[in-house]
Amino acid sequence: MLKSMTGFGRAEQTIGKNTFLVEIKSLNGKQFDISLKLPSLLRSYEFDIRNILSERLLRGSIDCSITIKQNGAAKPVVINTELAKSYYQSLAELANELNLDTGSVLSSLLKLPEVVVPSVEVLDESDWHKFRDILFSAIHRIDEHRTNEGAVLEKDLKLRINNITELQKEVQELEPLRQQKIREGLQKLLEENVGKESLDENRLEQEMIYYIEKIDISEEQVRLKNHCDYFLSLLQEDGETKGKKLSFILQEIGREINTTGAKAYDARIQKSVIRMKDELEKAKEQILNVL
Repeated sequence: MLKSMTGFGRAEQTIGKNTFLVEIKSLNGKQFDISLKLPSLLRSYEFDIRNILSERLLRGSIDCSITIKQNGAAKPVVINTELAKSYYQSLAELANELNLDTGSVLSSLLKLPEVVVPSVEVLDESDWHKFRDILFSAIHRIDEHRTNEGAVLEKDLKLRINNITELQKEVQELEPLRQQKIREGLQKLLEENVGKESLDENRLEQEMIYYIEKIDISEEQVRLKNHCDYFLSLLQEDGETKGKKLSFILQEIGREINTTGAKAYDARIQKSVIRMKDELEKAKEQILNVL
């Protein structure tokens, strides 16, 4: 069973006076890379949240956003009274010197820098454990999304590899005909340039065997079949992270296809090789999304 790196999960729940909203988006990536947006209430738990996401999501480019709604209430703030008194003393002295009314000083005072600041709250231990359940719920939903996407990827990858296997059968059927065609072509060329009566049949046979062995593709075809079989068997194995291993196998499949094409010297086999390469490129595009 495959899993995709692409997915989305969302969970929302109220804990006490706070309503927590967790949204997680995952895209494909070579390693685990996370962008995390946290409210100040959860800053002290940032390391724990990152560890949970890393352990559960394993790989991909992760964007996690956690926000808090406080049930319609205004965000709690703190008034820096010492700073406000200092500001007031200076403002009152200035107002007296200019014979101004000090009645409206308070409204101006509250607008001055650092007088009114957000309260620095920290989620207590019991609420943190409750929040973890919300986080796990969002992770569970993104995991379901990844599993569903993975099923689609697995179906397509099987199709591509089976198509390569079918095209390989075409090559195997053409291989004996290719060898005979090469043998007849060489013999005809030599007869035209040397003369049939001047040919040494034993030497000609030796040279033909040597030449045909050099362009023989039977070993490549055996390895290609083995790689395709291994790829399909790996799809059925247990385990969540298979993307890198499957990608390596596709590289080996590509190597055997390329070597077959380089040795082919036959237009019909070359057509099958080109179609194999097309299927392989489609599989490589899909494997980029596999966890």
